[in-house]
Amino acid sequence: MVYICELRNVSKRFHTINNETKAIDDISFKVKKGEIVSIVGPSGSGKSTVLSLIAGLEKPSEGEVIVNTDSIGFMFQKDQLYEWRNVYKNCLLGLEVKKMDNEENKIKVKRMLEKYGLTNFKNHYPSQLSGGMRQRAALVRTLAIEPELLLLDEPFSALDYQTRLSIGDEVGTILRNEKISTILVTHDIPEAVSISDRVIVFTERPAKIKKEYEIKFEECPGERTPMKCRNTLAFGEYFRNIWRDLDVGKEV
Repeated sequence: MVYICELRNVSKRFHTINNETKAIDDISFKVKKGEIVSIVGPSGSGKSTVLSLIAGLEKPSEGEVIVNTDSIGFMFQKDQLYEWRNVYKNCLLGLEVKKMDNEENKIKVKRMLEKYGLTNFKNHYPSQLSGGMRQRAALVRTLAIEPELLLLDEPFSALDYQTRLSIGDEVGTILRNEKISTILVTHDIPEAVSISDRVIVFTERPAKIKKEYEIKFEECPGERTPMKCRNTLAFGEYFRNIWRDLDVGKEV
């Protein structure tokens, strides 16, 4: 089995002058190539810390983080588009940083803009776009560098509910069709279940893994998309189980 990423008994502590805070405690999991894995858990339980460790932005206090690629894309809660660059130039940014903005890759970006419905807006500036369009532009910018591992930190949290459903469906379908290894951090249980191959549930801080779910939708007809998954009986069962695991309310 080929794994794109592996955490082995990883713990992380943050220090201040007065105290020490343990964010995660003895976390171990693997992500297969092409797999979409979501991490859900209470607020402040260290979910984003795990992404920072995988991206190399933080170092573990104990344990080992193994990433079998140098090609990592990271999408944050905010789209991080530069307001003074139009959509097309924003989408070229990652390629420019990596000195990969050759003519071939510029043509590829234009094709991606067409594929994701942004061709008519390529000369618009971020302030002229809807929230959903901004997120699509951020996704094009991230995918343009062809990452082998994609890290998503609450990428749809700033969107209204209807737009969030629509963009989540689009992005989930793209990731599955492109077979991009992905780790998604989210508070949204339906989002995690509908998009993912596997959902990892964290406890409160210091986070441990409480449970893992292999997500299968055998009753989903034809091509699997997040929206189709939401209409299955299995979706409701996964939701109820994860809800109970998180202890966020009365049994549903």
